[in-house]
Amino acid sequence: MTKNISNIRTDYSKSILNKSDVDPNPIAQFKSWFSKVLNTDIYEPNAMVLSTVNANGEPNGRVVLLKQITDVGFVFFTNYLSTKGKELQENPHASLTFFWPELEQQIRVSGIVEKISVEESKEYFNSRPRESQIAAIASKQSEELQSRVELSNSFLQIEREFVGKNLKIPNHWGGYVVKPKKIEFWQGRASRMHDRLCYLFNDNQWIINRLSP
Repeated sequence: MTKNISNIRTDYSKSILNKSDVDPNPIAQFKSWFSKVLNTDIYEPNAMVLSTVNANGEPNGRVVLLKQITDVGFVFFTNYLSTKGKELQENPHASLTFFWPELEQQIRVSGIVEKISVEESKEYFNSRPRESQIAAIASKQSEELQSRVELSNSFLQIEREFVGKNLKIPNHWGGYVVKPKKIEFWQGRASRMHDRLCYLFNDNQWIINRLSP
């Protein structure tokens, strides 16, 4: 390693974040930022880090894709029997982190996670490419594999079994919604004097506070 990582730094200067300019509802504010992200060339702008905590208090993070934004919260889909699914069953509190370095922006969401309805999960499953539907059925997510061949054979078996037939959503697969209790918007600023606005849901209303960077 020839580069000293302690010397890697960027001085942010693309925008500012004023309390007077943001929407009083953080989901509406998220949509405002996200709409701008969708109009850029950012790779997978809906990628987010989902962080969960198991029954022993051990944190676990991974990148998943945001698939829906509703008035209730942020929706993603996964295998309910995966590590994340088991951890969410043990502890339904989780956080999401979005980071768009091209815009020097970050959003952190924390709240309660619940499964969405079976009907909503079916609707999304049926909209997916057929190969993605097969993968959801074939993969025993997070379980140990003897080899890549085992996974490929499982995929091919499902593919052959359902030739000319519609695929049905498996019982172990579906969506979750993260219902936020706290959302923080971060805008990079020069000299590390970043803007941080934090929305906190309290007494059935959103309170906005500016935080020190």
